[in-house]
Amino acid sequence: MANSIFINRELSWLRFNSRVLAQCEKEIPLLEKLKFIAIYSTNLDEFYMIRVAGLKQLFSAGIMASGDDGMSPLEQLKHIRKYLQNEQIYLERHYLNTVSELAKNGLFIKSYDELDEALKARCDEYFFSNIMPVIVPIAVDATHPFPHLNNLSFSLAVKLRDQDAPDVLKYGMVRISRVLPRFCQPSENVYVPIESVVKRHAAEIFPGYNLISSAAFRVTRNADIVIEEEEADDFMMMLEQGLKLRRKGAFVRMQIEKDADEDILNFLISQTKIFHKDIYHSNIPLTLNSLWQIVGNKEFSHLCLPPYVPKTLPPFSDEGSIFEAIEKEDVLIVHPFESFDPVVKLIKEASKDPKTISIRMTLYRVDKNSPIIQSLIEAASDGKQVTVMVELKARFDEENNLHWAKALENAGAHVIYGITGFKVHAKASQIIRQVDGKLKFYMHFGTGNYNGGSAKIYTDVSYFTSRTEFAADSTTFFHILTGYNKNRRLDVLSMSPMQIKERIIEKIRHEALQGSKGRIIAKMNALVDSDVIRELCAASRAGVQIDLIVRGICCLRPGIKGSENIRVRSIIGKYLEHARILYFKHASPQIYISSADWMPRNLERRLELMTPIYDERLSRKLYEILELQLSDNELAYELKPNAEYAKIVPKEGEKSINSHDVLEEYIAKIYRSVKKNIDDKALLVAKLLKES
Repeated sequence: MANSIFINRELSWLRFNSRVLAQCEKEIPLLEKLKFIAIYSTNLDEFYMIRVAGLKQLFSAGIMASGDDGMSPLEQLKHIRKYLQNEQIYLERHYLNTVSELAKNGLFIKSYDELDEALKARCDEYFFSNIMPVIVPIAVDATHPFPHLNNLSFSLAVKLRDQDAPDVLKYGMVRISRVLPRFCQPSENVYVPIESVVKRHAAEIFPGYNLISSAAFRVTRNADIVIEEEEADDFMMMLEQGLKLRRKGAFVRMQIEKDADEDILNFLISQTKIFHKDIYHSNIPLTLNSLWQIVGNKEFSHLCLPPYVPKTLPPFSDEGSIFEAIEKEDVLIVHPFESFDPVVKLIKEASKDPKTISIRMTLYRVDKNSPIIQSLIEAASDGKQVTVMVELKARFDEENNLHWAKALENAGAHVIYGITGFKVHAKASQIIRQVDGKLKFYMHFGTGNYNGGSAKIYTDVSYFTSRTEFAADSTTFFHILTGYNKNRRLDVLSMSPMQIKERIIEKIRHEALQGSKGRIIAKMNALVDSDVIRELCAASRAGVQIDLIVRGICCLRPGIKGSENIRVRSIIGKYLEHARILYFKHASPQIYISSADWMPRNLERRLELMTPIYDERLSRKLYEILELQLSDNELAYELKPNAEYAKIVPKEGEKSINSHDVLEEYIAKIYRSVKKNIDDKALLVAKLLKES
């Protein structure tokens, strides 16, 4: 399919995760490498639970094609298996190299058998006091059926010999509870995989039996109810047309120790009925997403990157009212380089201000102990009108969101739990104050969640405004959320599912009319929508120069006939690229921010917002960020016509540019100037590449 303009979605995602793993090849601190291995492993778990599970369901339903690239579910599954079997080699190499280097720095990951006697004794003590009481020994025979294995459950399969009847072999398992830490820690600098400690004490777990062999294993199931809504809705739409009755929770992967006893492997296969090609043999510990336990060791923080403290800049660095600052000028801040505190301050000040009569917000993911929620509760308790859209379908945050929704309701807030048939993914706030008998409106629109934790690691944009053109639209938007309204269209803002895709296509077509003078730069997390891809290619054929900065999935194949003028790059680094920023040279205005990626689910099956940036200063700031990322030659990868990504490196004599470092240094430079009471307006809007 090399001549097709479409790249398979699943294979594109696999290459994204490969770029995450490839960070281990860089000269970065060792615990940062463990972080990327943990992120890679977590990503892969979700991919199997959702995407592979969906493909298996399509295959079982007899569906022959599932995307514009034309690959059948079976073809995709074969490619995925081959790709990941090969990548297992790189994963093991990066892990083992990192563990070896950590040992040189005094931090050890060892099996029980590698410990000295003193450390073994500490592990033994820990086993009897903390592990033995909570593990579950399981016999499997004619009177003990094979147990239900939860998704991502981690166990030790055992082959035992009866001490009283040596010819009698038994099979069983030890289920290792998730409440237990992944690693035992007999000393501050030594971590021991828990399964090696459990294996050592098999005789105490199964008295009267001798351990012949054992193998740690882990299963992945179709995650079904919890997360299909988020990532597999395209599969579900196909299946819900009556093609297949879903088999809930089917096994989609088994990970097991390499060189596991053949009898144990056959025992597990016979009980789980898992397809043999979905078994992955590992030469390193399983459940690598738990490496965060080691990364968090404060004694070895010198093996992590030094923490960066986000800065608060003018006009929000003053102690004055945030409302007065927003009334004077629009403000745009870029996280995590600039602090999330002004967003928190906006809601906090509104909750305490006697002139505030209404606060409206959308909440998709929030902190566990959210100061924003606390302020909303205080505002509602004080009699202010508080309206909050809490999206209960936010993946993995359902329980946390439900907790906060109930707390808000108890305080007197009006809580909306969702829109039938849609997920609300827009990030918006509106505050209404009554000043001198008139209503004043203050809005915040963002590309990221109202979450102070993620705002420290995700690159996002926050936009504050009191412009009258946004007041009516934001009011209409919240009325759509709370009431009956079939006209889901706004004037200045754009809202999906009715408007964002339509307006994006309009702007692409308008650039196409300019021919070679046309210019598009679009930054997002994923590009999947086939209609948008076709329009981009049509604009490319018209001569428009198009640069796409796509962190993850990109289904557009650049650099072939029909997409000659399209370049695609992905940036992977210290921070997770999350902002959606769009530039259309001949549009008015030219710059937009959005909560939506260019995917069918965002453009057609969610409530999202796209916000125009009218202020020329702020437009210039965002345009400079786009140009900076197009100049990045340290964190960037370029998508090639063969669908592979090539690392971009500085050319001979070319300056090295790391966009994350540049933005840190640039914001810190402004911050230092402010601290010195230097009122340098030029510095605030300076060219990033020239000033840093």
